[in-house]
Amino acid sequence: MSSTSTSRPTDWVKSTYSGGEGGNCVEWAPGRVADAGAVPVRDSKDTAREPLAFSPAAWTAFVAGLKG
Repeated sequence: MSSTSTSRPTDWVKSTYSGGEGGNCVEWAPGRVADAGAVPVRDSKDTAREPLAFSPAAWTAFVAGLKG
């Protein structure tokens, strides 16, 4: 895991599993994958912090694991 630079707010997509109560929300920036060579992921409550960056293969495996 490494970090990557933040991008424009419109680039970020919030998880559909995030509730409206301000709980644990994850965002990712699909439009930045080609630029960064990685999948940027951040906490939607702390957007000033540098996002984590996962390789596309690691991100794909993570999502597949969540789907079961």
